[in-house]
Amino acid sequence: MGTRLIFFNGSVVAEEDVHISPFDHGFLYGDGIFEGIRAYNGRVFKLSEHISRLFASAKSLLLKIPYSPEELASAVIETVRANALKDAYIRLVVSRGEGDLGLDPLHCPNPTVIIIADSIQLFPESLYESGLALASSAIRRPAGDVLNPQIKSLNYLNSILAKIEASQRGVPEMVLLNQLGHVVEGTGDNIFIVREQVLITPPLSAGILPGITRAAVMELARGEGLEVREENFTLHDLYNADECFLTGTAAEVIPAISCDGRAIGMGKPGPIAKSVRTLFMHYAREQGAPVYSNLSWL
Repeated sequence: MGTRLIFFNGSVVAEEDVHISPFDHGFLYGDGIFEGIRAYNGRVFKLSEHISRLFASAKSLLLKIPYSPEELASAVIETVRANALKDAYIRLVVSRGEGDLGLDPLHCPNPTVIIIADSIQLFPESLYESGLALASSAIRRPAGDVLNPQIKSLNYLNSILAKIEASQRGVPEMVLLNQLGHVVEGTGDNIFIVREQVLITPPLSAGILPGITRAAVMELARGEGLEVREENFTLHDLYNADECFLTGTAAEVIPAISCDGRAIGMGKPGPIAKSVRTLFMHYAREQGAPVYSNLSWL
């Protein structure tokens, strides 16, 4: 594609015209929040849910977003439309903004707001057919009283360290545990296992981000008559599961076939993971806030 157009503090401008201060606390300290959002077939998927989660994160950080939820949702749609995209990955970022070299957020009067509409491929397409090999990480997710995982902040160093470990160990994704040894999630995705036709995913209390794709998958699975439980499980349970898959805005739904050299189930994508992926992709392409007034051409 040509020059990308970015929403930057109230205007849609060319990528090269976006200038962020070196004193922005998002850059200096990771003081800010973001949402990853998808557009499918000319519709922005779960836009209101993403905007609501962004504002919830902002409230916890006492970060005042200088737009209403409705204005921000319109800005997302405007950015996708300006780039003439039907299918897109959208990154909505709100940083604390320019301040001084101290930590005090009160010295940052004007938050920085950026919306990027582009594309993303978290995993090669072939892995959606063959399945992921996972490994458990030595990195632990911080406890909720250390850094609340429900705040989707710009501080992703915990996940980046685990991603470095994945690269060093030659696997595409890691499984992170909490301090109690319970499986929590991947570096940027929620996790499900299947045991005797029951879908099991860690509860919010385990220390996970409440994924929007996760919630959609749970709703779709229940609509198909599948039982879905939110309960803690360990690596032993993961090794001995019948199936496993990961969910996330960027990852969508992707099966996992092994962990730490142990085959999960038959060591290939299972029928429930395949079915859930098909259900989700169909649902995602039919739902969402329209970007264009006339979708008949899509």
